[in-house]
Formats: sequence, structure tokens, C-alpha cells
Amino acid sequence: MDEFIDAALGFPAGIFTVALAVVVVYWLVVLCGVVEHDAWESDAGSSALGALGVPLTVSASVLIAVAWFTSLAGTVLADRLGLGGGSALVLLTLALLVARGATGLLVRPLRRVFQPDDPPPSRQDFIGQIAVVRTGRVDAGFGQAEVAAADGSTAVVQVRQTGSDPLTYGSSGLLYAYDESGEFFWVAPFDAALDPRTAG
Repeated sequence: MDEFIDAALGFPAGIFTVALAVVVVYWLVVLCGVVEHDAWESDAGSSALGALGVPLTVSASVLIAVAWFTSLAGTVLADRLGLGGGSALVLLTLALLVARGATGLLVRPLRRVFQPDDPPPSRQDFIGQIAVVRTGRVDAGFGQAEVAAADGSTAVVQVRQTGSDPLTYGSSGLLYAYDESGEFFWVAPFDAALDPRTAG
């Protein structure tokens, strides 16, 4: 036990022992809800640790823990092999290199947790889509249409038009803008024969 304590408090493991104590205190504060886990987010810092897409606090915590363990195990091994004090600098460098490589590997699976592949759906996704009118008319103050989402599901949305073109039940319209304040789409008549996607 004394050997372990001496190694943990000596050089180079002592540096990482202090850093690890700070990490433990930080995560206890996070668990208490005082700060967020990504309070000091930095893409440059995460990229430098080989963990882009994962909060810097998470990747730095993993780096410090691995460096501490590597330097501690290396110090104990060096002492048992009777290597001189000059090995401490080599152990420090080795611990940092091992920790840098291991951090990238260990946190890579966490990218999916912190950065989902698909952005959340938005009404803006419907702009440029063709909708089918589901009311008897569409004018500047009334109208609904059915539009298909990218995943194949359909939605009935509020639509309005500025002109007097006939948009009646079953006709097609192009959603070209969204009005945030009124929560409706601007729609224009659309002739399917003019759609280049259906040209054959």
C-alpha cells in the first residue's frame, strides 16, 4: 500500500493525481446540478484530444484518468525493476502519449450520444415540397394541405396564397415559404407536368 501511495504522490503520477482529484470534484459538482457537463465546451480542445464531437470535459476527464493510471503503473514497474530517476520523464511522456491515443478510442462511441446523426425535424423541411390541398379553397386567410415528410409520414399543414389562382380540394401546390408569426406556409399552384423530377 505504501508503494502505491508513494507512486501516486511522486513524479510523474503526482501531477495526474492532482488533476484527477480536480476531475472527481468537477463531476461531483455536475451531479449536484451546479454546472452543466459541457460548460467549457471547445471544438478545438476536443479535436486536439482526438475526440471531436464529445464535450471537452468528458474527453479531458478520460485523458487524465488514463494518464494517471499509465504513469502510476509505470512508476511502480520502474521501481520494481530498479530503474533510475531518469525514467520519470520517459514515463511522463509515455503516459501522455498513451492517454492521447486511448482517449480517442474510448470516447468515439460517445459521439452518437452527444451528436445525433439526424437533426430534429423542422417545418422548414417542408419548404420546396409539393402539397395536396385538403380544403375546398385556399386564399389569404384559409386553407389546409397534406404534405409528405422525408421519412414518408404525412402532415396536414395550414396554407395561404397571395393570388386568386384556383386552389381547390385535390389540387397540387408548391410550399415556397413559411410564416413564423402566422404559423402557415405560403403556397402556389403547381402543375405536376412541369416538375423536372417526373420528366421522363
